[in-house]
Amino acid sequence: MIDLRPVGYVIGLLVAVLGLAMILPMLVDLAEGRGHWPVFAECALITVLVGGMIALSCQNGVRQGLTIQQTFLLTTGVWLALPVFGALPFFFGATEARFVDAFFEAMSGLTTTGSTVFSGLDELPKGLLLWRGILQWLGGIGIIVVAMVFLPELRVGGMQIFRTEAFDTFGKILPRATEIASRISVIYVALTLICALAYIAAGMGAFDATVHAMTTIATGGFANYDMSFAAFGPAPSYVATLFMILAALPFVRFVQLSAGTARPFLQDRQIHVFLVTACVIVALIAGWNLLQQNAVNEGAVRAALFNTVSLMTGTGYANADYGQWGSFAVAVLFFTGLIGGCAGSTACSIKIFRYQLLFASIKAQLQKTRSPHGIFTPRYAGRPVGDDVLNSVMSFFMFFVVTLGILSVALAMTGLDFVTALSGAATALANVGPGFGDQIGPSGNFAGLNDTAKWLLAAAMLIGRLELVAVYVIFTIQFWRA
Repeated sequence: MIDLRPVGYVIGLLVAVLGLAMILPMLVDLAEGRGHWPVFAECALITVLVGGMIALSCQNGVRQGLTIQQTFLLTTGVWLALPVFGALPFFFGATEARFVDAFFEAMSGLTTTGSTVFSGLDELPKGLLLWRGILQWLGGIGIIVVAMVFLPELRVGGMQIFRTEAFDTFGKILPRATEIASRISVIYVALTLICALAYIAAGMGAFDATVHAMTTIATGGFANYDMSFAAFGPAPSYVATLFMILAALPFVRFVQLSAGTARPFLQDRQIHVFLVTACVIVALIAGWNLLQQNAVNEGAVRAALFNTVSLMTGTGYANADYGQWGSFAVAVLFFTGLIGGCAGSTACSIKIFRYQLLFASIKAQLQKTRSPHGIFTPRYAGRPVGDDVLNSVMSFFMFFVVTLGILSVALAMTGLDFVTALSGAATALANVGPGFGDQIGPSGNFAGLNDTAKWLLAAAMLIGRLELVAVYVIFTIQFWRA
């Protein structure tokens, strides 16, 4: 029988911390004078009390390490529990949202997906806008710790290739997570502050700069306006592009860089491939846009740069309706959202390193076909890649494609059209944000979807954010027998 007390203890503590975070938007709302601050006070009290009671009731079962079953349960349980309590300010607040909408928004925030069901963002209380930003900011740093500590040790999706990137070995997950989180937090906070200052220098107000810095570094994409970044001038778009790229790079490289070691950052093949891929796609989209307009236009180039980087990193900001750019651009941008950033970053989707391993495996197979008696080993960053890593990566691709197909069919069965169902499934599973089509495209939102579709998409956000396998394994009989 699996002892759930260590899992409950950590989840309880994190829920209580989430409740304490509600004090910030409460103070902002109190200062704004909109009269909604009591909602945050009540939600904070409920969340802290419930989280504290869960932690206290499970405290006697705390151990130094976690078993592999407990680690899987903790990883999934955190991303289930936090959105439930994160939804409370939306549910009881000024949005008059039903719980399905509030939960969808909270799940989208904590998984840094960026899909929204709220219209009229320009008129929402600043406290709720800040809460949306805080959810994404906390989700961003949380997923870095998960990607650097839990997923490599659980051998999920090929992440075990990065086990030597961090600090110690399996069996001491809780102390190790604390150590990594403390180092990452300094870099994360510093990048957020620098980004906010850059936004202010580019002409944003202090509040907009703060919220957008949170959602940029988290590659989340929640904006304070229905028009997203189209509400700002050119300068903020360039600032956002720079910091979206930085946030999509491995944060362990920033830790090493801050310690005075630049070589790992400069020699990281994953970073090289990510930047080159982004440049190629930007050139394609910009060239297409310029051909369509028959003129050299800085705005067209800026729109191509901003929206390509936004989709590739899974941020989900938009400063133009790229759904109107033509079928070629739409097709390219759809697949761009399935690329993703680097492992160990706040970016989401499939991730660059998996494509590198996929192509390395394909190259080795072609070499074996050409020279049957030769020995060809796939390599990553100059190191041979074991069969366990390759099998894990191939399993991830299989799970992703199958899940995408099943989810698209399920959404279509709820009454959604083909484009909305397919792009909605892809954007939720890859945690990108906006989809394609008139309803959920960059100029729309997810408010008009039926409740069943919203629950399905919320589940897909969780599954995609935790790299699929970490969630699916919990539903196997062998997991509970082990």
